Amino acid sequence: MVVLGAGPAGLVLGNILADRGIDCVVLERAEAAQVRTRARAGFLAANTVRILERHGLAEGLRRRGQPHSTCEFRTEDGRFRLDYGALGQREPHTVYPQQDLVSDLSARFLERGGQIRFGTEAVAVRDVDSERPEVVVREADGRPGLWRARYVAGCDGRHGAARRSLPPGVVRHHRDHGVTWLGLLAEAPPSLDAVGYAVHERGFAGHMARTSEVTRYYLQYERGAPADAWSAERIWDELELRMRAKEFGPLLRGRFVQRSVVDLTSDVLEPLRHGALFLVGDAAGLISPSAAKGANLAVLEAAVLADALTADLTAGDPRGLDAYSARCLTHIWRAQEFSHWMIGLLHGPSGADGESLFHNSLRRARLASLRTSRSQQDWFAEHYVGV
Repeated sequence: MVVLGAGPAGLVLGNILADRGIDCVVLERAEAAQVRTRARAGFLAANTVRILERHGLAEGLRRRGQPHSTCEFRTEDGRFRLDYGALGQREPHTVYPQQDLVSDLSARFLERGGQIRFGTEAVAVRDVDSERPEVVVREADGRPGLWRARYVAGCDGRHGAARRSLPPGVVRHHRDHGVTWLGLLAEAPPSLDAVGYAVHERGFAGHMARTSEVTRYYLQYERGAPADAWSAERIWDELELRMRAKEFGPLLRGRFVQRSVVDLTSDVLEPLRHGALFLVGDAAGLISPSAAKGANLAVLEAAVLADALTADLTAGDPRGLDAYSARCLTHIWRAQEFSHWMIGLLHGPSGADGESLFHNSLRRARLASLRTSRSQQDWFAEHYVGV
C-alpha cells in the first residue's frame, strides 16, 4: 500500500493498516520538520476523537487537548452565546492543534514499523486500472523513483499527484463563494473563552483559541490583496472594530507569526475511487474553513478506507472498497451544506442596493432565529460538531 501525504488522513490510514499487519509506506514531499510544525486546523469533532481513541491514536490529545463547547456571535443586535455541547447531540469539540496531532500520528506510525519517506514528491500515479499501479516520485536527492503497490491512497491535497493523475470523466463540483479571509496566527492568549464570530458591516472577523498562548484570527479581506498588505496595528484595529471591542472588551494583542490569504471555495470530486486509486481528505473534496470540517472529514474517510482495505486484503472482501466513494460522499455533501449555510450566516454584501439589503435582512433574521429558537440551536449544534 502506498499512501501519498503525511497529513491527518494519510497518517491515520497508515497507522490503522500498520496495526493490522498491512505493509504500507507514506510518501511526503515536505521535510519532517515542516510537516510537524504546519499550523492548520485545531478543532476535532467528537466522532474524530472516537476514531482516534478506537485505534490507539488519542494519547496526546487526551493529555493536552482541551474540550470546547461554546461559541459567541457578535452582531449589530448585540451578542449571544450557544453552549452547543449541551444542544443537539450534546457533543463538544476538542481543541488540539493539527501540528501536534500530526506529530503524534507520525511518531506512532514509526513505532509500529511504518515507513515515512519525507522529501519525496509524488509526481504521477500510473496504471490505476491494473493490479500493480505505479507511483512516479522525485526522491529527496532529486533522482527519479518508482513505487508499486496493490492500492494507492491519495491523501496529498487538492494540488497533489493523485488529483493530477485522475482519468477523464471525473466530475468536479466547484463553487467560489466570493469571500476572502486573512488567516492570522497570533502569539497572544485568547481574548474570550469561546469561538467568536463577529458579523459587521465592514466584514466578518473570527476568533478561535488554539492554546493558552496562541490564538487564530480570521478577517474578511479584499480579494487579491497580499497577506502583508496591512500593518499589524491596522489588523488589530480592524479586528477590534469588527469584534466590537469597545462594547464587549479589548482583544489581547501579540505578534502575528503566520499570515495567509484564504479564498473561500468549495469543490467535490466524484467518484472518489478510480481503480486502485482512492481519494481521501482535501484530495477528495475541498471545504471552506467556516465550519472546521476539513480535518475531521479526512480522519473519517481514512478510517472508512482502512476498514475497506483490511477486508479486501485480508479476507478477499471487496464490498467496502466498492462502497467507499458513495459512503464518504454522503458525509462530504452534508458537511458542504452546513459550511455553505455558515458562509451565508457570517457574510453579506456591502452594497446599499435592494438585493444587498434583502440578503443582509435575511442574514439578520437567521441570526435572530439562532439566538431565540431552541430547535434551530439543536440543528446548529448537531451539524456544527457532526461529520
